Amino acid sequence: MFPYPEQYRVATPPLTTAMMVGWALLSHSLLADASPIALYPLLALFPIVICLHMYLIFLAKGMGRLDQCFYALVHIPLAFVVWTFTIMHVNGNAFS
Repeated sequence: MFPYPEQYRVATPPLTTAMMVGWALLSHSLLADASPIALYPLLALFPIVICLHMYLIFLAKGMGRLDQCFYALVHIPLAFVVWTFTIMHVNGNAFS
């Protein structure tokens, strides 16, 4: 069906992180500070990134599994930082 299904699969965690940033920017401009409609999807996206990495590790075979572990080792801390800042951005001045 797709010409390169493995590349699409490998790109899902960074695309989810990019969706996190896009959702934070869009929802902060449209909704009030600390809106639950804006905050709850963000709270769900980081665990989704972790589950996607676990899926990629489980799906890989042989040395590809080690590659996926390194990929997760690099991307998950970066996604956590992005996730934290998107939550702070969506909250705005609600905590001050």
